[in-house]
Amino acid sequence: MSHPLSSARMERSSRLLLASAATAAAMLLSPPAARAHAPSNATLSLVADGQAVQQRWDIALRDLDRVLPLDADDDGQITWGELRQAWPQVVALADEGLRLSPAVPGHASGANAACVADAPAAPRIDDHADGTYAVLERRWHCPADAGKSGVRVDYRLFADSDASHRGLLQWRINATAPADIAVLAPAAGPVLLAGSAGSQAPADPASSSDPRGTADNRGADGSPASTFAGVVAEGVHHILIGTDHVLFLLALMLPAVMGVRGAGVKHTAVNGDGPDNGRRWLGPDPSSHDDAPMAWTGALLQVAKVVTAFTVAHSITLAIAVLGYADPPSRIVESLIAASVVLAAIDNLRRFLPGVRWQLAFVFGLVHGFGFAGALKELGLDQAALARTLVGFNLGVELGQLGIVAIALPLAWWVRDTRFYRRVVLGGGSVAIAAVAALWFAERAFDLALIS
Repeated sequence: MSHPLSSARMERSSRLLLASAATAAAMLLSPPAARAHAPSNATLSLVADGQAVQQRWDIALRDLDRVLPLDADDDGQITWGELRQAWPQVVALADEGLRLSPAVPGHASGANAACVADAPAAPRIDDHADGTYAVLERRWHCPADAGKSGVRVDYRLFADSDASHRGLLQWRINATAPADIAVLAPAAGPVLLAGSAGSQAPADPASSSDPRGTADNRGADGSPASTFAGVVAEGVHHILIGTDHVLFLLALMLPAVMGVRGAGVKHTAVNGDGPDNGRRWLGPDPSSHDDAPMAWTGALLQVAKVVTAFTVAHSITLAIAVLGYADPPSRIVESLIAASVVLAAIDNLRRFLPGVRWQLAFVFGLVHGFGFAGALKELGLDQAALARTLVGFNLGVELGQLGIVAIALPLAWWVRDTRFYRRVVLGGGSVAIAAVAALWFAERAFDLALIS
């Protein structure tokens, strides 16, 4: 006859295992947005030259392959011959994905007509930090001086297949002028890029030749007013679609409502010599008489330290990467990011990492900063534009993190005293996070395809 205590322990272990497996399965079977992958970004450079606009558009082959049969033999590799064979389809997709028109309809004689594009140059590719990109170069001809009056950009690439895609735009009113930066979302409507003379949008948006109307995004200085706001929005977007970054943040946050001094938390040392070795998170101590407001304040303080440390750390390495002082291989960076998620999650199950949570967030955040750099490194900005872009992007990442905290922390606090939180959320959730991140690590480090 089995001992009652052993049976109880086996039952608890079985429940934890089932909860962990269910959570992991839910994450693995969730939509693609819940999986970590390189963000879908393209870089678009437009340079005005009188009534002409020179275009260079770099689009990732991995993104093109999702909607076009680039890999004709389905061997997992896109060859130069396969790209050349599919080039007409790439051009057709680009034709549908980008339209230029005068900044203000009716600004000059014949200005209601759209700009007309020449046939693209011969196909070529370029290696970016996150993979190989197809390069589409062509010249547009507008009915008015684009450098003076500006142009309106209607960006629709992948509008039907990937709403998370973003186009990172550089706009110059001539070849030597500093670049304005804007972030373009598919099918978000036309964006105005002002010229040196500025422009005046029509009072009635319905008067535009575009059926969706116009959007005057011009600032008082003639630069796109949407530039800074767009970069901030891109920072928010980047953290929300960066599932590995989100899971890392959640892994560090999960114990916060249980591991705060003053919150009545019991700790036990298991197979450890020091106060931290082998500690487990056991939950509230019934003998504690701390009041809830103090405990809530303590939890907020712990999470604030984690988020701030992570932000400061990734801001440092993001700036280092974008400024060109360090450029570690993307494969190594992405593998280390996945490894950091695994370690943080396992540390929730049995404490083995030294230091407190905010210190861990800072150390691992240095690695995540290189991952955030992404396409910002490809923009080639001047110092002033680069500073604005970095500030805006980091602000957006911080706002995205605060949004996650605002949702997750109150929910965790609400159920922190329950066995469900200790066993399923903290225990099972950490196991699931570690399992998924381990798959990411294997994919990235060994170039495998484990999660389709």
